[in-house]
Amino acid sequence: MKKANRKYYRTIFLGVAAMATLIWAAVDQFGIPWEDMLDLLLASLLMMLAIIVAAAVCFGLVVGLRRLIRGPRE
Repeated sequence: MKKANRKYYRTIFLGVAAMATLIWAAVDQFGIPWEDMLDLLLASLLMMLAIIVAAAVCFGLVVGLRRLIRGPRE
């Protein structure tokens, strides 16, 4: 395994560990119920999915309009 690959995996692991620590701190230190945290997680995932779908639709429209304006290629 190359050194760059190890750094990549280490960075991903540390990011996930930091996020888990923040969630644990919100639940434990501030008394936020787990159900509320799961609801926030689900809402965040759904919003990310909606943004990705909207970006794909906009990209499709731009490509489609560009093809309509240029006409058929020879």
